[in-house]
Amino acid sequence: MTSITLVAPDDFDGFRVAARALIAAGTPPAAVTWRVAGGDGDLFGGDASPAGAAELRVPKAFPDLARRVICHSDPERFALLHALLVALQARPKLLEDSADPGVRRLDEMAKAVGRDVHKMRAFVRFREVPDDRGEHYAAWFEPEHHIVRYNSGFFTRRFTTMRFSILTPELCLHWDGETASFSPGATKAEAPDGDPIEATWKTYYASIFNPARLKIDAMTSEMPKKYWKNLPEAELIPDLIAGAGARVQTMLDAGAERPPATTIDGLRAEASACQRCPLWQPATQTVFGEGPADAALMFVGEQPGDQEDIAGRPFVGPAGQVFDAALAEAGIDRRRAYVSNAVKHFKFEPRGKRRIHAKPDTGEINACRWWLDAERAALKPRIIVALGATAARAVTGKAVTISKVRGVPSIQADGSELWITIHPSYLLRIEDPAQAAAERVRFVEELKAVAARLG
Repeated sequence: MTSITLVAPDDFDGFRVAARALIAAGTPPAAVTWRVAGGDGDLFGGDASPAGAAELRVPKAFPDLARRVICHSDPERFALLHALLVALQARPKLLEDSADPGVRRLDEMAKAVGRDVHKMRAFVRFREVPDDRGEHYAAWFEPEHHIVRYNSGFFTRRFTTMRFSILTPELCLHWDGETASFSPGATKAEAPDGDPIEATWKTYYASIFNPARLKIDAMTSEMPKKYWKNLPEAELIPDLIAGAGARVQTMLDAGAERPPATTIDGLRAEASACQRCPLWQPATQTVFGEGPADAALMFVGEQPGDQEDIAGRPFVGPAGQVFDAALAEAGIDRRRAYVSNAVKHFKFEPRGKRRIHAKPDTGEINACRWWLDAERAALKPRIIVALGATAARAVTGKAVTISKVRGVPSIQADGSELWITIHPSYLLRIEDPAQAAAERVRFVEELKAVAARLG
């Protein structure tokens, strides 16, 4: 029997090295015992380590699956992944067989980890605990699986400028504004109980609670009660639920029809909890439009990118920089325009530590068109500029060929004037410098034409 000791419960790199060596040595999964040292011990403990390393053939989906599965709390996860790796050498397309018991079990484990990752992102609540360096924030969370290290990139990107610590029973994450570090687990007694901001947060939470939209089953499905003990707002929930019926009856007696929000601020608040399509699940947050509520000019892009998803604002990434420069050259003040996207959540494909943009499909565009139509109704802009094919489809409700309609205004049913042009990201994708320069000149000229129409 070969005994393998990994240095941590989520030691993906150690597992990969060990698995390659085991397969090279021809050691069957049934002859291997996997253990976790918890921070000390050699990679291979007990028996002598197998020699060599095999060049494994695995599908592209396997590394991401393995990274998630290794974060699971099931002690059999390493053995199951080892067995799948061996099987993949003979059956390269095995991962596509959802009926295979081993594949199905690993897929369920990966999904469980994904849910735990999402819950951590949703239910971590920071409290201020100043130290000798100034502002510092701490939070307590109790994950079901070994996800702290896996989830650390999200928090350091989301709260880059904030020094913080996330304490959990197994592992603690610390961010000093530049570097992430980890320390052994803590106890809840080491976490702060509250801070002065908490009262304000509770007041806000109570004020946005809408009793007419209360769905207890849906709420507890998304926010299970086991997390309530660590959420400051959760202590308000029982009283809010108890009083919901009376508040709704009061609204009915007063003849309130509870219409949807009709202002940009109201729509933005409602959209923050949007779940009209599945894109909300992996995204950091809803990225709603921004700009004056009476803007005469409205720009519509495709969807937020990686940086927009983190910042919560549209057009702040590389394409946004191209967009801002072109607006300035055309004489358009972005601060006086309203800038939004056809789709309000970032759709992406994970590639290692990177998130690669993925084009939204028709269903996602149609689901989010509700918000775009509401924005248009609230703003009543004189001119709308659709940046790219996705934006044009969202505004018009049909597929559009940019080359056929570019730079030619058309009047919409609501009386607004629609201009269709390229998305600024297109300029970043053109490899030929001369073509890129020519396309940029044309883009700026179209923006100048829009500016002239505004007067």
